[in-house]
Amino acid sequence: MSCGNHHQTPCNEVLEAVYFYLDNEECLMERTLIQHHLDECTPCHSEFGLEEMLKIMISRACGSEPAPSAIYQRIVAQIADIQIEITQVQKHLP
Repeated sequence: MSCGNHHQTPCNEVLEAVYFYLDNEECLMERTLIQHHLDECTPCHSEFGLEEMLKIMISRACGSEPAPSAIYQRIVAQIADIQIEITQVQKHLP
């Protein structure tokens, strides 16, 4: 994904690091670079918000146990489908 604007850190690199960022894990990219990008890039910030919400929902549903991979992937796919539908509807709005 790319918003089409130039950023110090490309959108695709930030989105690849989002899960590490959410989990406070070390990643190849500095947390400050990720946060700076999210602060200036609305599409990535929206994507980050969805990922964060997904993590919270799974955590609530599974308690302290991690979600099974198949369920997690199915939820991610459904969210992606909904995002596509929303984007298509927004393109047709005046």
